[in-house]
Amino acid sequence: MKSALVFLLGFAHEALATVQGFDISHYQASVNFGSAYSAGARFVIIKATEGTTYIDPSFSSHYTGATNAGFIRGGYHFAHLDTSSGATQANYFLAHGGGWSGDGITLPGMLDLEGDCVLSTSATVSWIKDFSDTYHSKTGVYPLLYTNPSWWSTCTGNSNAFVNTNPLVLARYSSSAGTPPGGWPYYTIWQYNDAYTYGGDSDVFNGDMASLVRLASG
Repeated sequence: MKSALVFLLGFAHEALATVQGFDISHYQASVNFGSAYSAGARFVIIKATEGTTYIDPSFSSHYTGATNAGFIRGGYHFAHLDTSSGATQANYFLAHGGGWSGDGITLPGMLDLEGDCVLSTSATVSWIKDFSDTYHSKTGVYPLLYTNPSWWSTCTGNSNAFVNTNPLVLARYSSSAGTPPGGWPYYTIWQYNDAYTYGGDSDVFNGDMASLVRLASG
């Protein structure tokens, strides 16, 4: 994954093409993947798990639908930092849809970090590292980290511990992405609203299609 980050960093300050995508969960019971693909979307991030007790009931059907429509796709895990360790939750995620293979169509799993700060800043960073390192040890790639500037600043103390390993998925509902938190020089994916036409939240990949395939290839 570090090589992919270095590859993308080389283009960080140039005018880049972007690739449309979206993310979904069971709240989007019916998703028209074919229409979304025809409209130009090329990747989907799909909720798989929460904590160590919840599997999204729509994950399997969503994943199959996205695959059949030709999307690059991957799963995400909603973190519960105060219920079990990062390693325990990474393993649960991996066992229930969060796996990765370097086939060019599977994104590294994404760790969803939002909500209240339930640990100290240092403990939060340690928890994320525990999850990230466990995921990496099992797959060979680091997970994407999804967060917003407020959460990252407040809950991690604006840590820069993941800049060189984990791609940033930045949640910021605005006309521009703004400055990424935590020392990341750029975002890899920007979630810019929660009203994608064909279901879920609107995302955009910060690069061209070849770079997106490279991310999915490790």
